[in-house]
Amino acid sequence: MAEPATVEGRIEHIFTAWDEALGAKDLDAAMALYQPDATLESPLVCYLLGTDEGIVRGRENLRRFVEKVFSHQPAKRRRFRSGFLTDGSRLTWEYPRESPDGDQMDIVEMMEIRGGLIAHHRVYWGWLSVGTLTNGDHPR
Repeated sequence: MAEPATVEGRIEHIFTAWDEALGAKDLDAAMALYQPDATLESPLVCYLLGTDEGIVRGRENLRRFVEKVFSHQPAKRRRFRSGFLTDGSRLTWEYPRESPDGDQMDIVEMMEIRGGLIAHHRVYWGWLSVGTLTNGDHPR
């Protein structure tokens, strides 16, 4: 697939391709969206990797983390969302708690895009998502 010609097209490509990779649990497709020196910050980093810091640095470390994420998804981790916001270099969207199919994990994704790829990815969790960690519903 050719790279979209406009900034808006490249941002929308990341929004769509990232969700498709997540849904298919396609590790190679997901990693192709990240800069080699990308970072990802999430409460799930500490939980799944047993680290004190919730940051993953570099695409190779990110690959190991995302592989774990794909294989450890709780039932409430669904992908209902409606649209995104961007300023041309940052991309954000929400997975709201309330979805047409009932409650899902409430998450906000924030990505900084550089050169058409994700440079920094931050994941913010709402109360229902945090609850999956504290009550043991999220597999390790």
